[in-house]
Amino acid sequence: MRGLRGHIIAASLALACASGTALAEPDPGAAAREAVAQLEAASVALAQAKGGRDRVKSLTGVVQAYETGLTALRAGLRRAAIREAQLSKQLKAQEAEIARLLGVLQSMGKGPPEVILVHPGGPMGTARSGMILADVTPALEKSAADLRRDLEEVTILRSLQEGAAETLQGGLEGAQDARTELSKAIADRTDLPKRFIEDPVQTALMIASTETLEGFASALVDLQVDGMQEIDLPDVMDRKGNLRLPVEASVLRRAGEADAAGIRRPGLVLATRPSALVVTPSAATIRFRGPLLDYGNVMILEPQPGVLFVLGGLAQVYGDAGEVIPEGAPIGLMGGNGLESGAILSQSGDASGNARSETLYIEVREGKAPVDPELWFQTNEDG
Repeated sequence: MRGLRGHIIAASLALACASGTALAEPDPGAAAREAVAQLEAASVALAQAKGGRDRVKSLTGVVQAYETGLTALRAGLRRAAIREAQLSKQLKAQEAEIARLLGVLQSMGKGPPEVILVHPGGPMGTARSGMILADVTPALEKSAADLRRDLEEVTILRSLQEGAAETLQGGLEGAQDARTELSKAIADRTDLPKRFIEDPVQTALMIASTETLEGFASALVDLQVDGMQEIDLPDVMDRKGNLRLPVEASVLRRAGEADAAGIRRPGLVLATRPSALVVTPSAATIRFRGPLLDYGNVMILEPQPGVLFVLGGLAQVYGDAGEVIPEGAPIGLMGGNGLESGAILSQSGDASGNARSETLYIEVREGKAPVDPELWFQTNEDG
């Protein structure tokens, strides 16, 4: 009886200690389930936005909702995969204790009551054994409940990951549909005010005579455009230091940091996801859009005279030079075809951030001089 009692206590304590660690963990599947709900809501919003009055604004919100939902789902699946692996490892490590406990309980269940209750020490020993078993029983019940909960959680997390492929693929297709609809809506847009009409010959001559981005931006500041209208825009200087980045991203290189070739630039290099939507951080006039030097497609925005936001590296740009666009308006898309659902799932078990394969360059110029973009933009968020 003494050996049986010792086995019960040891096994129950081992299981209780191991299970106690899991109790402090938050539900890792909650974020993934919330992300699925976000993607479903985005799908509904896409159907509504196609026939809405302000289609550009509505579809911009839908694209951003899809991007947020896909990012959240990937993060949720990563946490779920990590948690499932931890639980599986934990349960495997407890196999000996679980088998030991089951063996003890099975032995107790097979023995006749009179044998279990009679103790060699007589009535006092029997009484003590009864009290010990009464003390141990709640711990056994708690251990069994914790074990059952962990097994159920493993089942739920595995089911969540197995069903994620279809959800991810649907989200990726929905996001692409929203981007296509957005491009069409922008092409059909006719309600934007215009400060000037671009002279394509003049622009082409400027590009041909430019060897650096700095030279082009300086020439743009000096450029006298015939018939340029004055349009009042909110004073962007009041928001200096508080502007949001134009795309969901993380900082790859800060101003003045050398790249792999040892080249230092005065702007920020941001790592973004493929096909990410880029929006204007404030109301602004489009001063230039198109290919420039080795920066890919470039968008130069003028939120107010003497201030330029230069964004380079876009695969697609929206709008025309001279248009005045409101804050949050889409100005382009990053490159890449977007990740396939299988690729996202294969990365869900790590946090390497390899999905951010595109780069956007941001430069801010006050007058003709570049300034650190972090004096203007908030970059302390984990993109």
